[in-house]
Amino acid sequence: MSGLLNVLSRTLLDMTNEAKGEGRMTNDQAIAASDLIDNPSPRCACMVVLDTSGSMSGQPIRELNDGLQRFLESLNRNEVAACSVEVGVITAGQQVDVVLPFVSAMNVDGFQRFDASGPTPLGAAVELALDTLEKRKGEYRKTGVAYYQPWLVVISDGAPTDHWQSAAQRAKTLSGNRKMVALAVGVQGADMQVLGEFSNRPAIPLDGLKFGEFFEWLSASMSRVSASASTASRVDLPPMDSWANI
Repeated sequence: MSGLLNVLSRTLLDMTNEAKGEGRMTNDQAIAASDLIDNPSPRCACMVVLDTSGSMSGQPIRELNDGLQRFLESLNRNEVAACSVEVGVITAGQQVDVVLPFVSAMNVDGFQRFDASGPTPLGAAVELALDTLEKRKGEYRKTGVAYYQPWLVVISDGAPTDHWQSAAQRAKTLSGNRKMVALAVGVQGADMQVLGEFSNRPAIPLDGLKFGEFFEWLSASMSRVSASASTASRVDLPPMDSWANI
């Protein structure tokens, strides 16, 4: 046991030094690194990419903020999910921002509500999301922490305003090869065809502004995944009729 702890401690030290060497070590990253040592639960990483462009201003952005808060609260009501599900949030608006770096749901200490402004750099945001997921999977492997197939969730009410094709193809390939679950959700006004290019499945239209219902569903889905018998198990997800316009 002491040998294993020594290995894990050295791995954590390596990860910390690596991050410091890249000049990107933050308190959130330090928490994410040490959490892999303190909490050995299998992980299910869920990266959420949100369109926060100007067209989302007003009620849509308020509902989106409230929905994300419900997501985090719902995860924390489930003890297994709170330990296993890691949430990251990236916004695509005036600029691409990491609003919430990857951290276990139980360690999320709130988030700064985001505003809506600017264009929709969805390609850059998804590219960053995929890079972040790959890096996190590497950290799981280094520390010997098992992990489920990660999720990428993309929500938009429009179409990308940057060069998105490469990021979309990358996400579609990963999901097609069952390396990742990619879920694209379109708010009214979204270009569903373009949004569907970010997954191996068609984009799903949101019914009105039911962000809260969607995030409750996402929390229930994450809870089922984190409670499954093994990281290779197939999981039946809850029905989408509470939020999807299908």
